[in-house]
Amino acid sequence: MSNAAAAYEILKAQEGADEGTGEWFEITQEQINQFADCTHDHQFIHLDAERATPLFGGTIAHGFLSLSMLVHLSSTVPNNTPPLDGVMMGINYGFDKVRFINPVLSGRRVRAHSTIKSVELKGSAINQTRTFTVEIEGDDKPALVADWIGRMVFDS
Repeated sequence: MSNAAAAYEILKAQEGADEGTGEWFEITQEQINQFADCTHDHQFIHLDAERATPLFGGTIAHGFLSLSMLVHLSSTVPNNTPPLDGVMMGINYGFDKVRFINPVLSGRRVRAHSTIKSVELKGSAINQTRTFTVEIEGDDKPALVADWIGRMVFDS
């Protein structure tokens, strides 16, 4: 049995599993400002507290900043997968679905909750789709929900 096929059996058994919740992380105004500069998105709702406060109660993070924080937030979610033989690399394969539900105010803390949605064998690679819900501390509604596909490439 190939390394990819053996890993697929392990990962497929985890399909539907609740992976748990990661650690809290604060979204600061400095991060929002830096993201605005990187993306050239200087809309006032992100940078001008005086104008944004009547609308949101303060400035808000860009939706794509909240989404990009999944790289860090996902790293704090518990990982119960045993080491897999023959993994050459893991890559970000993309998203099936992303919904921005609730804005994240500057200074608020967020964390990710993950479930394993699906596992697919693709030759010498495996696509694992995980549904991430980014929670906002003290809010009933999450910031976003995203189905994120990670691809593991195995040696042949």
